[in-house]
Amino acid sequence: MARERDRAGKPDVEIGAAASAKRLRFKRKPRVEVDTHAESEIDPELARAMERIEGEGGSHTERENLPDEVEPGVTYRDVRVRWRAAAEIKDAEARQEPDSGEEG
Repeated sequence: MARERDRAGKPDVEIGAAASAKRLRFKRKPRVEVDTHAESEIDPELARAMERIEGEGGSHTERENLPDEVEPGVTYRDVRVRWRAAAEIKDAEARQEPDSGEEG
């Protein structure tokens, strides 16, 4: 338990990006989609161990001088965008609710 408390808010996997521009103009509204997944060929023994692992995560974007919905033809100035995705990996067995001892 103490280890989990010490790690609160600290992801196991994290990636980020940042961009800035003095001037930015869009000819048309962009279509934006974020999709994350992972695939890998791994050792069968490791694959069995990984079946016990679950993950939780998400992403977040911060914008300066750029609205969530941009308008075509508008010039945005001094733009900054930061994006971050993070995930925490947890042992599925450790996440299960403790047995209350009651039979159902």
